[in-house]
Amino acid sequence: MALAGNLGYPRIGPERELKRETEAYWNGGLGASELLSAASQLRRRAWSVQQELGIDLIPCNDFSLYDHVLDAVALVGAVPARYGWGGGAVDLDIYFAMARGAQREGLDVGAMEMTKWFDTNYHYIVPEFAAGQSFSLSSSKAFDELAEAHSAGVKAKPVLLGPVSLILLGKSREPGLNPLAELLEPLTEVYGQVIARLAGAGAEWIQLDEPFLVRDTRRDELAALERAYGVLAAKKGSARLILQSYFGHVGEAYPALCDLPVDALGLDLVRGPQNLQLIQRHGLPGDKWLVAGVVDGRNIWISNLDSALTQLESLAGLVGSADRLIVAPSCSLLHVPIDVNRETELDPELRSWLAFTDQKLAEVVTLTRGLNDGRTAIAGELAGNARALKSRRASRRTCNPEVRGRLAGLDERAGQRQSVFERRRAAQRASLVLPALLPTTSIGSYPQTAEVRQMRGRHRKGELSQREYEGFIETEIRKVIELQEDIGLDVLVHGEFERTDMVEYFAQQLDGYAFTRHGWVQSYGSRYVRPPILYGDIERPQAMTVRWFRYAQSLTDKPVKGMLTGPVTMLQWSFVRDDQPRSETCRQLALAVRDEVLDLEAARAKVIQVDEPALREGLPLRRADWQDYLDWAVGAFRLATGGVADATQIHTHMCYSEFNDIIEAIAAMDADVLLIENARSGAELLEVFKEFNYRNEIGPGVYDIHSPRIPSVGEMEEQLRASLRVLENSQVWVTPDCGLKTRSYDECVPALRNMVEAARRVRSALAT
Repeated sequence: MALAGNLGYPRIGPERELKRETEAYWNGGLGASELLSAASQLRRRAWSVQQELGIDLIPCNDFSLYDHVLDAVALVGAVPARYGWGGGAVDLDIYFAMARGAQREGLDVGAMEMTKWFDTNYHYIVPEFAAGQSFSLSSSKAFDELAEAHSAGVKAKPVLLGPVSLILLGKSREPGLNPLAELLEPLTEVYGQVIARLAGAGAEWIQLDEPFLVRDTRRDELAALERAYGVLAAKKGSARLILQSYFGHVGEAYPALCDLPVDALGLDLVRGPQNLQLIQRHGLPGDKWLVAGVVDGRNIWISNLDSALTQLESLAGLVGSADRLIVAPSCSLLHVPIDVNRETELDPELRSWLAFTDQKLAEVVTLTRGLNDGRTAIAGELAGNARALKSRRASRRTCNPEVRGRLAGLDERAGQRQSVFERRRAAQRASLVLPALLPTTSIGSYPQTAEVRQMRGRHRKGELSQREYEGFIETEIRKVIELQEDIGLDVLVHGEFERTDMVEYFAQQLDGYAFTRHGWVQSYGSRYVRPPILYGDIERPQAMTVRWFRYAQSLTDKPVKGMLTGPVTMLQWSFVRDDQPRSETCRQLALAVRDEVLDLEAARAKVIQVDEPALREGLPLRRADWQDYLDWAVGAFRLATGGVADATQIHTHMCYSEFNDIIEAIAAMDADVLLIENARSGAELLEVFKEFNYRNEIGPGVYDIHSPRIPSVGEMEEQLRASLRVLENSQVWVTPDCGLKTRSYDECVPALRNMVEAARRVRSALAT
């Protein structure tokens, strides 16, 4: 009999309980025991739901208070020395200090670096490795949660980030260190202890995630995998080991995976359909199970159950029997909301096209039953699924002939600025009254206080009229303009108090989008997002931001930026329709943004920021697929920004990006000012701009807004000086890493004052 499996369940809770409890703990309103008790309740609920749905292999240790990669760091004691850890168990204070930084008696330290989890909008804490580093078993979390599951009557499957991926996802600041060659052996020894202890505690299956396998793999990486899993297999006792991959196909690594001493291989058959061809070509060893990821764990559309079942029937023939199949989602369901049935305000037809976590697990169970008992056993489910799919294909709401006609009528000039950058820079400097060196700005948003959220909620409930709400927003804008002038910033922003989210705000004003009330997913830590649903052709009925820009600009003589989200980020941070190429959907978004850019320019905006923090996360995981993506992604940005005059300055902002391998694409975007998240990475991130001879202007973030810690003037001076050692003086802008929405005014105001003072000091030194 085939089994129904799951790779991971959302951690956040149906009411975002995890956010509430962790933030209360950070603020001192909740004790450690209370936080851990709340976490236990969330885990038990998740297990209960999966049991009721009929999942056979229910994961445990997929829960995390902050990040599963950080959990792995704690598990093996890979705590950087600066956190003052004395050995023993990694406690909550050390754990959260690594995640968020800490300022308390005897400790003033920044957070560890954070970056995107493969090509998703989830962020992980980047492990750090040093020469001669030792590892030790330093967390009981995996064992405690297995015991907790057993006490709840659940034969759970522990989930661990595999040792090779843990090393490859990390970084070392020591030149010449090869962590894979030098540190894998001691790391694997600790993993062996973990496997042995889990097996001894009654784990029948243990899932080891090795997502690095869906990237271009090297021989030394596969050799490392062979060494590591030889050790782990010797420690597993009667437990079965699953080597799990996701987010793509394993390509050239497949034959090597077949030779590993593991009991099951987990393959993504949604984003990696080539995996089916690999099985057809090479077969599957007779001693191995296949975890068949046939339900999309990354998007929210219902599966085509008939097609998925046909694929599973084919796989059963290829591997010899359905008894060697585990039906599963393509990846952890961390990336989708929990339950679509709660979305009672959605149009019923649209809702019938959607599947969130619980619905996807129901699909897994249905497919498993169909495979085991035959199609007649699930005839009703197959018929209902076919009706919903037919409804979506036939719906008129997905197609807008006018939008398609406009796009078809564009020529290549639509994506080109009028002049080269040097000529544009001269026009912009004549138009903008800014310091000749190191102009200062902020990225966009300012703190969304409890009052802002309360007033927005009252307006949404009808307790506040539109006029009253707009009056409140105007007051907040006036206060933040006055604040920025008092701080001494050169280019101002209006604060974005009217916006819940940098994607949702725009999506709400575009045709072709729908929205959820409870559709939250984790971005990082306690930062959750609610991606809108892009189901049809995109059109902008009217201006979206001009009203607030005009008001903000009327309050000051300094330039105020028009603030927009770029087309690639709108695409990446939405749940996107899967019935047409993503490139075509992105062009539709670019056309809508272009219309808004031109309206802002007509309203006399001299600086317009079109943010593309998600540009790199959309990059395919295999290099052979990069150029096609970069061509259409850069083309979409240029279409969005290419219509303005030379004197209009286009800014863009990017998050957590490694630029070395896409620098040509960044240059091709031709933004006048590129603002980048850099405070956790240091000046080495900027070396590529020097090597490439990048000529446009750059604002490397000088302080980390993801940490509550307030950096000193001296620290930011050093950040600036480090940037100036790599970049030309005339290129550099001074800015925080990112928007300030999630910080408090008590945190961001002193940090901004320190930032402006640091810029003044360095500017003065450069002038002497």
